[in-house]
Amino acid sequence: MDFFLYEILARVVAAYLFVDCIRTLRRGLAERQIRLYNSDIIGSILMSFMDPSLKIVQRDTAPIRYWIQIGLQIFLVLGCLGVAIFGWFHPNT
Repeated sequence: MDFFLYEILARVVAAYLFVDCIRTLRRGLAERQIRLYNSDIIGSILMSFMDPSLKIVQRDTAPIRYWIQIGLQIFLVLGCLGVAIFGWFHPNT
């Protein structure tokens, strides 16, 4: 029973994150700007004190950082789509 509930929960969360990442990706491509993502905990804390205009990456002013952020979003979209379709893998122990 636990395995079934984990599967359902993983698929629901993955579907939600898939839709959210698609929205962010579409908005970033349409507006030619995307919000900066930082996976570092300390960097995230320091970003909370930054000027809000510095958290947005413009395609015209920083194209490499912009395309890196778009690539991260595409990677997240594909990962979430994979989990939503195939489910979460639990090895037998």
